[in-house]
Amino acid sequence: MIREARREDEGRLRAIQANTLDEPWPELLGVGIDGPPLVLVLDIGEPLGYALVVPDHPVAYLAEFAIAPGKQEQGLGTALMDGLLDRLRTNEFETIRLTARADDERARSFYAGFGFSVADELPGHYDDGDGVLLVRDL
Repeated sequence: MIREARREDEGRLRAIQANTLDEPWPELLGVGIDGPPLVLVLDIGEPLGYALVVPDHPVAYLAEFAIAPGKQEQGLGTALMDGLLDRLRTNEFETIRLTARADDERARSFYAGFGFSVADELPGHYDDGDGVLLVRDL
């Protein structure tokens, strides 16, 4: 089930964030749980992943997307992304953007499978490397 985050999810989401993301944004997650930004949770008996979106209508910026370690490669990310894209379309967003590491082929391949394409290269975007801006029309 895909649902909006609740305050009681915070501990589990922070654990997923800390164990999954190279450069997490803990402050934004804390604010997002109470919204805005929007935090959608993939909940299958417990939160197993989340998507943190900063809305700037008609554009949505996907700031964080994470699936719990040990639960990846099971289709959960696909379910969460499908739910996120449906929610954004329902709320009449036109575009979704995100940044990814330029050398992260796994993440870039995942997003490409949903129709994201490179809109810009971002040299030095991360502390230890380059990034790319990925964009998809909704």
